[in-house]
Amino acid sequence: MLTSLKKQPADRIIGLSALYNADPRQEKIDLGVGVYKDAHGNTPIMRSIKKAESHLWKTESTKTYTSMTGDSGFHNAMADLVLADSVDRDRLSFCATPGGTGAIHHVLELVKLTESNPKIWFSDPTWGNHLTIAKHLKMAVGKYSYFNNETRAVDFEAMVSDLSKISNGDIVVLHGCCHNPTGANLNNEQWNIIADLLLEKDAIPFIDIAYQGFGEGIEEDAFGTRLLASKFPEMFIAASCSKNFGIYRERCGIVITVSKNPDISSITQGNLSYVNRQNFSFPPDHGARLVTMVLTDPDLRADWVSELEQVRVGMLDARTHLAEALRKECNSNRFDFLEHHRGMFSRLGATEEQVNKLRDKFGIYMVFDSRLNIAGVTLDKVNTIAKAVIEVGI
Repeated sequence: MLTSLKKQPADRIIGLSALYNADPRQEKIDLGVGVYKDAHGNTPIMRSIKKAESHLWKTESTKTYTSMTGDSGFHNAMADLVLADSVDRDRLSFCATPGGTGAIHHVLELVKLTESNPKIWFSDPTWGNHLTIAKHLKMAVGKYSYFNNETRAVDFEAMVSDLSKISNGDIVVLHGCCHNPTGANLNNEQWNIIADLLLEKDAIPFIDIAYQGFGEGIEEDAFGTRLLASKFPEMFIAASCSKNFGIYRERCGIVITVSKNPDISSITQGNLSYVNRQNFSFPPDHGARLVTMVLTDPDLRADWVSELEQVRVGMLDARTHLAEALRKECNSNRFDFLEHHRGMFSRLGATEEQVNKLRDKFGIYMVFDSRLNIAGVTLDKVNTIAKAVIEVGI
């Protein structure tokens, strides 16, 4: 049987990490991996998580299962974080998942259970795994314009034009904040325009929010998600705790759905339980428990907010330093877009050939589409990166 399997294409980003690890050059620079790194190149455990974990180790008395869709305390804490009071809680349904990837997969599985067969629209570009998951589930996929590779900004006119042509009942996937891979984001006015357009088209928004707190701030980054939740009768949300809580390997994510009324919400909750049961039964709880403790304990939450803000400001500083270094190298302001982008990533607008030159000649690794992880731009490396970027012709 197994001899009939076809070889699957390797994930290019994971493959890039393998290439970096195998590179013997001491001066190599990793701008490709999708995790936050501090000035020393480490991905630290946050102080609040350490404290919560220590307390949990001392007080936890059982490792028995939680409910099929996870602990209700986690559900409520994440609803507070992502949605605040933008929608009545009795219209919400929840499902804890293995990371944000699991949440995206589960939303699309839930959509398949409706047998409505909508087209799923993703931004062009989007996180690569969005398309992979949707195609794996044999769902119809479309792309709407999002990023102008010349201006390195949101092409809002083209985005509106494309979304005005979708069919009623289609699902539109939107990055809640800190767009991956571009770093270019909608402003509040644009969010309002998109909300009105999708309402007019009777479309269903699906928010992927994986970087809340990395952009403008915890509350500010939730603006678009909360706006849509306040306006739409139905909505899907996939949230990840990997980045903003630094618990990557704990695989902590959540599905939140908005339904028209409490009765439909109850039915949706049962279907989310069904989806979990068919995939892995009970979701992981350790990471979810830590997040719940941090969000509900005033001291832990204050420490988390403080450290997350340090991370956010540090990435803004890295953007400023890189833009300044590039400005000096090319005697031009054409890289100033870096200072306007937000989140962990920016897309340089380089060709794959130029990206390969950066890797082969200078040991600077970034994703093939020229997505760079801004957290890898440390002060001691910024001039090296700027010189190399200009030398390869970007």
